Amino acid sequence: MHMNATALAPTITFEEAIPARSATWRIAAEYLEVTASEAPQLVDITAAVQDAVARSGIAHGHVTIFCRHTTASVVLNENEPLLHEDVKEFLERLASSQGQYRHDDFSIRTENIIEDHGLNAHAHLKHLVLGATMTLPVIERKVALGAWQRIFLLEMDRPKARTLLVQVSGAEIA
Repeated sequence: MHMNATALAPTITFEEAIPARSATWRIAAEYLEVTASEAPQLVDITAAVQDAVARSGIAHGHVTIFCRHTTASVVLNENEPLLHEDVKEFLERLASSQGQYRHDDFSIRTENIIEDHGLNAHAHLKHLVLGATMTLPVIERKVALGAWQRIFLLEMDRPKARTLLVQVSGAEIA
């Protein structure tokens, strides 16, 4: 490991992290369906993502988890019940589920209305802050997470099936 005088943390060169071997670049993708039992709810999807990485055959690269919805997000955090409650309270302060939003006023809204739509502007606004995609490093065929880090689907609207795209790309080491 080399220390860079201008950096705050040590840097690792590629040659030190991954021994030189013959490699083929690959991309593998699969869909993951997740349904929360309530909203808001953090659903731990770490094992499912790790399994997708293992099935991909990719040893070194990255995994991108993309949520195909605008009222749920993929987030990285600790799996601790009291923190989950804090997250719920924080999100409610961010955009209250009891707030008044034009998106929820069906007397003036004319687009993208489906049967049994429900009032969900608060979930869309939270999604704007949290986003839809997370990319994480893959090292030695595993997602390189910190000691307490877990990958979650954060449901912010209501319980329903959500589709996530898990795409792994990188080197398949021979």
